Amino acid sequence: MMARLLLRAWPRDLAVGLAAPCRTLSAGFEPGQYLQRSIVPTMHFQDSLPRLPIPKLEDTMRRYLSAQKPLLDDGQFRKTEELCKNFENGIGKKLHEQLVAQDKQNKHTSYISGQGFDRHLFALRNLAKAKGIALPELYLDPAYKQINHNILSTSTLSSPAVNLGGFAPVVPDGFGIGYAVHNNWIGCNVSAYQSRNAREFLQCVEKALEDMFDAFEGKAIKT
Repeated sequence: MMARLLLRAWPRDLAVGLAAPCRTLSAGFEPGQYLQRSIVPTMHFQDSLPRLPIPKLEDTMRRYLSAQKPLLDDGQFRKTEELCKNFENGIGKKLHEQLVAQDKQNKHTSYISGQGFDRHLFALRNLAKAKGIALPELYLDPAYKQINHNILSTSTLSSPAVNLGGFAPVVPDGFGIGYAVHNNWIGCNVSAYQSRNAREFLQCVEKALEDMFDAFEGKAIKT
């Protein structure tokens, strides 16, 4: 199932509704507009950006545990903490060294650091699989499975050449959200399996955007 929401600049009275134009977003360079056009082409500075290194394994494990702590009770967290320690000092350390070696041979790519941990652990997991290494116990932990069960999965490709696109859910009970932001309109397509109501979710997205526009315009938010 796929439903679509479109908010577009419209020369007549504003209207609200699914797949209906409803609010002007921008028309030029005025500072008070929600979105402003840029004279700098997309990806213009890409080649000059510094290359981000693979984060240290201990930093990734610390971030992972920090993300898990609010989700687990004390007993579950201690178990996950022990699995992380064994992984960091055992097979994880060897896999990380191999990942760093591969990274040095591929200078055109870049790993993201910041507060993330999922891409690093995902890379180590797939490296183990490629090397024929038994799946480390960390990845068998129910807590790891739970935190990687992503109900909302989003992606965007904003280009004048693309008018319609979509993004599939990555779990059976999830939503896939493909969204786009252009000079004078924003919109999204929401896909879901039959167990989920994509149109109902889209109505919530529309309400959230309307609340944001009301706040920008100094209006009271409708309940």
